[in-house]
Amino acid sequence: MSEISKTYEPQAVEEKWYSFWLEHNCFVADAKSPKPAYSIVIPPPNVTGVLHMGHVLNNTIQDLLSLLNC
Repeated sequence: MSEISKTYEPQAVEEKWYSFWLEHNCFVADAKSPKPAYSIVIPPPNVTGVLHMGHVLNNTIQDLLSLLNC
């Protein structure tokens, strides 16, 4: 098993996922879609400026919901 990086390396994942989102028109709204409309409320930044696992969980759930609605 390979060791997990101690820091986030965006170049390792973001290009792949951004391309996927573009290919599947994830940034394009379809007014004629039979799916119910929804919005994602993004909370204000943490006052302390310190990120924690709650932020990770919240953003992961948002990402999964956006993928399911593509």
